[in-house]
Amino acid sequence: MTATASSPVSFDGRFARELGEMSIPWQADEAPDPRFVVLNKPLAGELGLDPAYLRGSDGLRLLIGNLVPDGATPVAQAYTGHQFGSLAPRLGDGRALLLGELMDVEGRLRDVHLKGSGRTPFARGGDGRAVLGPMLREYIVSEAMHALGIPTTRSLAVVATGQQVQRETMQPGAVLTRVASSHLRVGSFQYARGTGDIGLLRRLADHAITRLHPAAAAARHPHLALFQAVISAQASLVAQWMLVGFVHGVMNTDNMTISGETIDYGPCAFLDAFIPATVFSSIDETGRYSYRNQPAIAEWNLTRLAESLLPLFHDEQEQAIALAQESLAGFRQQYGAAWSAGMRAKLGLAAGVEDDVAATMVDELLSILQAGRADHTAFFRSLGAAARGNTGPARSLLPDPAAFDAWVERWSAEDPDADAMDRVNPAYIPRNHLVEDALAAGTGGDLAPLGQLLAAVTNPFVERPGLERFAAAPPVEFGPYRTFCGT
Repeated sequence: MTATASSPVSFDGRFARELGEMSIPWQADEAPDPRFVVLNKPLAGELGLDPAYLRGSDGLRLLIGNLVPDGATPVAQAYTGHQFGSLAPRLGDGRALLLGELMDVEGRLRDVHLKGSGRTPFARGGDGRAVLGPMLREYIVSEAMHALGIPTTRSLAVVATGQQVQRETMQPGAVLTRVASSHLRVGSFQYARGTGDIGLLRRLADHAITRLHPAAAAARHPHLALFQAVISAQASLVAQWMLVGFVHGVMNTDNMTISGETIDYGPCAFLDAFIPATVFSSIDETGRYSYRNQPAIAEWNLTRLAESLLPLFHDEQEQAIALAQESLAGFRQQYGAAWSAGMRAKLGLAAGVEDDVAATMVDELLSILQAGRADHTAFFRSLGAAARGNTGPARSLLPDPAAFDAWVERWSAEDPDADAMDRVNPAYIPRNHLVEDALAAGTGGDLAPLGQLLAAVTNPFVERPGLERFAAAPPVEFGPYRTFCGT
């Protein structure tokens, strides 16, 4: 039986208290033999949690929901989702729980959420469990994204449960403890709208404004301002994904946050070769969520959010639709501006370089990269050396560098800032072959590769001796790469 006890910090159950219609009180399954796999000490410090306490028996049980701290009200959240374009009206946390909220050391309210904590009433045919490999993947990639400066949910801990879980084979079970500004999703608003209870929809929107976008409260039309804030957050987020070559893999509406944080690292991966049509997810047979499609899918998801919020925009539906369309029209402009600014930074171009000149340079370079299937991360990192006069590393990544030679001459004439480029072009990302090596070793009990990979990707912009293999392209025999969601 799950116990309750005093904890070193004060938890809250705000979501459960304010939006009870959108959750079901629930308890995590008891883990027979929990043990730590990895604990994020810096994040624990941000949350005001003592790592020594968390490593003790009570802290360990708190992290998997087997000890409920004072003030916490564990719930499985309800939400809807368009999954690969098809509507699933009732999804929800089938294997997850919102343990509660806590105030971090900077006074921000943060969700503490459990993934793999057992079946809930939303589980459908699932077993409610998670296996160690995918939970370690989320830990690695989410912490790498944080280090890259990209808004993301965070990983506090991975705890092995002592259970074996059936997937293709029997695998060790685990729980991921996740931290977020909020777990509100586009699907949350779809669910509230689907109930037909406009009062619930309004309370959900007001909750989102208070938690995530408080500036909207002062606007003439707060709920429209909320929608516009989500558009801005997602335009910025997806631009940042594209700039580092990140492929989310499953951009369903239940996987798009209202906060603008990246969430649910299932079949995600990073580009090796720059191939815009790249798809990693084993279940994405049509390429819906390919690298190049991510901006369009984000806009599609935001349109579903607009449909859910229409009753709050205006009493007259035609007026509401017009307001929604006007706001949605801003997505492409905001995304384009964020992406263009990011590309200028990656190329080290000064503010004085004309926009049309910069755009032409970017287009030409991307065509060169695509034609040569150049390594995305290594190539942009090597441009720092090229800006210092050493074009060799970049040329070596292209099978026919003639077009690059002509391009680099024009680019060099703009006096690119090499140091600024090194601050935005990472040397280290969670390269797919290294992630797989770390997961395989970690599942087998060897955590050394995991620790080495985390040390590289959580300080991604500073090259260090001895880490050369973390910046290297995958071996020829690696691929084609496919990822799986882990359920």
